[in-house]
Amino acid sequence: MNASVAQHPVLRLLARNNLWVALLVAVIGLSIASATFRNPANLQNILAQNGIIGIVAMGMLVMMISGGFDLSVGAVGGAVAVLAAFISREVGLPAALLAGVLLATVTGLINGLIIARLRINSFIATFALASIVTGIMFVITQGKSVVGKSAELQAFAYGSVFGVSYLFLAFMMFAILTHLVLTRTKWGHWIFSAGANEHASYLSGVPVVPVKIAAFVFGGIATALGGLLMFGQSAIGQPTGAEAWPLNAIAICVIGGTALSGGVGRVSNVIAATILLGVIGNGMNQLGVSPYWQPAVVGAIILAAVIADRAGRSRDSDH
Repeated sequence: MNASVAQHPVLRLLARNNLWVALLVAVIGLSIASATFRNPANLQNILAQNGIIGIVAMGMLVMMISGGFDLSVGAVGGAVAVLAAFISREVGLPAALLAGVLLATVTGLINGLIIARLRINSFIATFALASIVTGIMFVITQGKSVVGKSAELQAFAYGSVFGVSYLFLAFMMFAILTHLVLTRTKWGHWIFSAGANEHASYLSGVPVVPVKIAAFVFGGIATALGGLLMFGQSAIGQPTGAEAWPLNAIAICVIGGTALSGGVGRVSNVIAATILLGVIGNGMNQLGVSPYWQPAVVGAIILAAVIADRAGRSRDSDH
């Protein structure tokens, strides 16, 4: 590709929004291949089904930009749902919502303190906390689901406006909040700086430790929202209901071009990646693709995204 083509504004726009282009191609291709996929009800269902993991992925995005990630979001999300179910039954839904947010925020704070203050690797720290939370939760519940009362939350989880589910709208609102925090606040700029080069950021006056702790607290809040909405869908707290969240959220961020090393990430790309994975998963189901093959397809997409992102960064550095 010569320099004049590379500088073409349309090509630059397409390159910058390549995930949205891929999403459009996937939707068109699957709509042609499957009549059930292009059914409006099915398309609405895709958005509803991916709203919760989208919120969790937004929290993961902030933590990854800061230079870490959180493997405990699944365990904590399940614990939030279980706690909310118990308290909603015994005390009431408002107290359950508050308790769920408090639990996930505290676990996010603990993760942040261990990682930023004690300088423990985020993989080790969050994996250990996930194991602790899972163990405690299974001891308390004996591995059984907890039935709660969440009529209002359930109405929200299954409600919609103009055919768009409230869950997806909640995802969009949280995405907008995340974008504003990252791009319009000093803390957001500090997160990018600390993730890109922690030492240089510290020397330039960035409060690296508080910034990283706050990133994990933000991730905890996102996990709390996800856990509460998951509880709202069924009025049941399932200890293992969110076990797939950590890898799914990280996969979404990686496909969205978020750097595992920190310092790079875009909210719009994470939105596109969330919907793209949902579209591909739903499309494979509609086409009758064996569920045994589906993880392989997702893995190939993740690998291709990482390779393409690395190649793009190499070209940028060459220029």
